Amino acid sequence: MTPTPDTTPVPMEQQAAESSHRRLFSIGLPKCLDPAERRFPLTPEGARMLIEQGFTIRMESGAADSIHYTDNQYISAGASVCGRNEALASDIVIHLAPLDRSDIRHLCRGALLLTLLSLNRLSAETLQALLERNIITLAIDLIRDERGNTPFADILAEIDGRAAMARASSFLADSVHGKGILLGGVAGVGPCEVTIIGSGIGACSAARSASGAGALVRMFDNDIYRLRESTRVLGPSVVASAMHPRVLANALRTADVVVYTSVSPAPRFDSDAIAEMKRGVIIFDLTADPGKAFPSLPTIDLALASPLDISPTEPSRACYINAGSAAARTAAMALSNTFATMFYSLVTCEGVSHALNLQPGLQCAALTFLGKIVNRQVAGIFNRRAVDIRIFLTLS
Repeated sequence: MTPTPDTTPVPMEQQAAESSHRRLFSIGLPKCLDPAERRFPLTPEGARMLIEQGFTIRMESGAADSIHYTDNQYISAGASVCGRNEALASDIVIHLAPLDRSDIRHLCRGALLLTLLSLNRLSAETLQALLERNIITLAIDLIRDERGNTPFADILAEIDGRAAMARASSFLADSVHGKGILLGGVAGVGPCEVTIIGSGIGACSAARSASGAGALVRMFDNDIYRLRESTRVLGPSVVASAMHPRVLANALRTADVVVYTSVSPAPRFDSDAIAEMKRGVIIFDLTADPGKAFPSLPTIDLALASPLDISPTEPSRACYINAGSAAARTAAMALSNTFATMFYSLVTCEGVSHALNLQPGLQCAALTFLGKIVNRQVAGIFNRRAVDIRIFLTLS
């Protein structure tokens, strides 16, 4: 029987199944066991953004307790909540504080570890363990974008500056342990005086918060060009000056709050200079290696201190560090946005090594690379030899 036109089978074009050869990376989020580091790298919303890019998120149960997010919130975002060893066994591990040697043994060989530089907390044992496991270690605070900015370091510095002034305002207003005064004063009552050393992002953030509250703000720096740019942005409410010894000493003598940030050359204030300051002055050190500018003062880590420990009058003067720990959840939100941008480059570059090859901003953040130290500062601390990472990337 001759088939009719209606029953004749007609071959139809079909779209060929396209297989993706791109391997999806897993991102591990182990809980930070260092009590001095309360910040966490990703919020549930940040995890969702990375999952939508194609990444798999493995988070240790309870890892986000420090920023008051539950495991269920991450599960709802698409993350997998697991044990510590499973989180550590991911392709990419984010842990802001240095991992200890026992944790490093659970990292996959050749994995990518994203952390903060934290040279004052990095041990020789930890470094050797990273080298033995061929871990690619990137210090996120050294990562640069295409314009030369350091997005992770800048956002954390901004949070530190604002958090320091929020803490200072709380300390000063405390009628039991503080002076019981307002940072900005009121009509007929003069405002507090805030002296800020440095004019970078953290310093400007502190100055903006202090002047916004009505305080009298003085800013000092040796870098006149940076000082000029900072005062242009902050406006005439901030009094700026070069670091003339006598002018700076007078400002420290009358200050209610002192905020110290990185400047070059870095000054040191001895016990005689400290003795001239007001009793109960609130001093913050926002540098990466705190305590060196005020060697005679006891340091109080705000991530570890109890409410009684942070009394600004007992001892009469102290140096407060780790101010950003007071805003750990804000830091997580800001870091999440920055990580989403960074990980997108890993997807488009199809891997860590390709991203390091194509982006000099990631190369300069590398600390260890496949069994070698590639950061001169790290190598110098431990009397080791650093290898230029570009040699490896050229041969790869």
